[in-house]
Order: sequence, then structure tokens, then C-alpha cells
Amino acid sequence: MNYRYRAMTQDGQKLQGIIDANDERQARLRLREEGLFLLDIRPQKSSGVKTRRPRISHSELTLFTRQLATLSAAALPLEESLAVIGQQSSNKRLGDVLNQVRSAILEGHPLSDALQHFPTLFDSLYRTLVKAGEKSGLLAPVLEKLADYNENRQKIRSKLIQSLIYPCMLTTVAIGVVIILLTAVVPKITEQFVHMKQQLPLSTRILLGLSDTLQRTGPTLLATVFIVAVGFWLWLKRGNNRHRFHAMLLRVALIGPLICAINSARYLRTLSILQSSGVPLLDGMNLSTESLNNLEIRQRLANAAENVRQGNSIHLSLEQNRNFPADDALHGGLWRKKRAARHINGQSRR
Repeated sequence: MNYRYRAMTQDGQKLQGIIDANDERQARLRLREEGLFLLDIRPQKSSGVKTRRPRISHSELTLFTRQLATLSAAALPLEESLAVIGQQSSNKRLGDVLNQVRSAILEGHPLSDALQHFPTLFDSLYRTLVKAGEKSGLLAPVLEKLADYNENRQKIRSKLIQSLIYPCMLTTVAIGVVIILLTAVVPKITEQFVHMKQQLPLSTRILLGLSDTLQRTGPTLLATVFIVAVGFWLWLKRGNNRHRFHAMLLRVALIGPLICAINSARYLRTLSILQSSGVPLLDGMNLSTESLNNLEIRQRLANAAENVRQGNSIHLSLEQNRNFPADDALHGGLWRKKRAARHINGQSRR
């Protein structure tokens, strides 16, 4: 059972968090063993379970990662670092998460295991990098790289959203203006054309016919569009339909190459940070595929990782993927060779 508590440290700092215990007596004993002076403790309400899916923005997660990297580089103990960051955080949900992570660390769990309780906040890539940093003893540099990675990804996402806002607004306004003209303005003008009893130009007849059709079948057309959208959404959720749809998108003339470029850049960027953090190549390739949105490309890159496991080079494995740009496959081969050369040079210097 979870208990929410408020306590004070020996130096007078106030803490609040959640602790898991069999009963309230055990929770009090554990808090005293941690050197805390208990101020208040009560059972956590059922709504507290929502902390497993906290509403924490990407910018707040990046800030937390960078702060933890700075405090770790300053040789501050991990549990103290989490306590300091949790107190300074303006997001109460993030503070609760950090208190629970801190409690798990005080129980003897490593940081990577403590983060597994919040998979929606700390994804597999985040936890794997933290685990690699713990094993290598370079947690601070790894956290710094992870913060840079999240920050760059957020910048790209923000630029993409900002670049799409104006076209979307312009398209929406244009469609609204056309609908108003066809349903409100054109019908009034039509009455004047009817009394003229003359042959109208083809373009005018088409416009009047479109206006008349929209007035008669407008609600039906809107309902049809809604039903088709809902049906398409339900279709995507069944079986491998989403995979088929993603494969179909790759065959579209302009959209396909753009999707390939975005996913290949994300894949190589993720693989690079994993390799520089000491994650094995095969594990890095498998984890990098999880950062991709297109299921078809993800499947083909998973097959490429299997080819590498069987002894093939990373360059040839990526080159066999027809959805992976040839230039990126070449860069992958060169990157692999340079990494091996640096490793050999390091061994020779020793």
C-alpha cells in the first residue's frame, strides 16, 4: 500500500513523497531509518495511481536530466540530488515522481531500475542510457548527452509545429470562406441568374451546381466524412493494418522520401548517442528502432540488426533496406570504420 508523507531532514529541509509499505507502522519505521523526522503520513488515495502516468512536459524532463547531470558531476550523492531537484521543481507531479525514485534508491535499487516504475515518462532509451552510465561510472556525461539529445529533439519538434501552424490556419480559413460563399452568398446571386433566362457559362453552371449540391447534401456529406474518419481510425487499430498503411505511405511520391529521411536521421542520431555512451551495437540498433514512427521502416531496421548479429557489416545491412537512404547507409559504414579505428588506436596507446 502507498502512503503519502511529509517529513523533515536533519538539516531542516522539508520533504514530501510517497512510500510503499505493508502498513503505516512499517512506513514510519522505514522513514525513521532514512533519518527523516515524520510530520504527517496518510494512505494515498486511489487517484494517486495516476502518478505512474504523470503530465510532465519534455522541457521539464530535459531540465531535470541536465540538473541531475550537473549535481552528479559535482559528486553529490544521487538521493540528495533527487531531493534537491524535487524541492526546486515547480511541477508537483515531477516532485512526486522524484520522491518515489529517491525512495527506491534508498532501498538499494539502482537508478535505472527505479525509473522503470514510470515507463511513460522515462522510455526504454532513457533507462538504457542511464544503465550504461551506471555500469561505466560515467553517469554525469551520459545524462548530459541525454539532455542535449532531448533538447535537440524538442527544438526540431517545435520548429516543425511552428512551420505547420500557418499553412493549417490558412487552409482552414480558405475552406471556411469557400463554404460560406457556396452556402450563403451564391444562393442569393442564383436568383438573379434564374430571372435572366439566358445560357450561363460552363464555369458559372458548375459553381451553381456545386452550391446547390452543398446545400442539399451538406449535413449528409459532413456525417459521411465523420463516419469514414472513425472507420479509418478503427481499421488502423485492427491487426497489421497500421503496418500496411505505413508501408503504403512510403510508396507515395513526395511523402515517402520525406518519411525515410526523417526516420533515418532519427535512427542514426539515436544510435550515435547510444554507442558513445557505451551501449553495445546490437542493443543500440534495437533500441534505436523504437524511436521511429513508421512501422515498416522499424521492421526493416530490426531485420538489419538481425543481419548484423549474424555477422554482416552494418553498412551492408543498412544498404539492403530499400527504405533507408543510400547516403545514410554509407555514413553508417564510415562511422563504423572510424569507431573501430579509434578503438584500435586506443588499444595501441595502452
